[in-house]
Amino acid sequence: MSHTVLVLNGPNLNLLGLREPDVYGTGTLADVEAICRAAAADRGLRVDFRQSNHEGVLIDAVHEARAAHRGIVVNPAGLTHTSVALRDALAAAERPIVEVHLSNIHRREPFRHHSYVSAVADAVICGAGPHGYALALAHLAQLIPQDR
Repeated sequence: MSHTVLVLNGPNLNLLGLREPDVYGTGTLADVEAICRAAAADRGLRVDFRQSNHEGVLIDAVHEARAAHRGIVVNPAGLTHTSVALRDALAAAERPIVEVHLSNIHRREPFRHHSYVSAVADAVICGAGPHGYALALAHLAQLIPQDR
């Protein structure tokens, strides 16, 4: 049985390839999606890949994941450092969660060093670029119970 996982991307990730390529690389969000689909398929998973610049839309997606998905990979982007509401939604999701960041947030501006999401995530991957999503999906596959 193939399980579906949510890959959720926060604000400004729609600008990948255009915005600060020295920090985020030249790959696009479509490139990241292709990486995710391939990595998930290799592990017998399907991906529901989403991006929004709106906090409430992201929270709604997390709420949907409680019933529709077996796990969540989340790149909260700028909301990592500001959104208690997204953190609370993830805490209530009752699903395995892997937080991912393209850049190493700990080598950047001090305000980026704190993540509200990390405390509710099962794992955090940062600084591996788009490959971090593949790593996140590989780990998430290990966290999803195979008996259901």
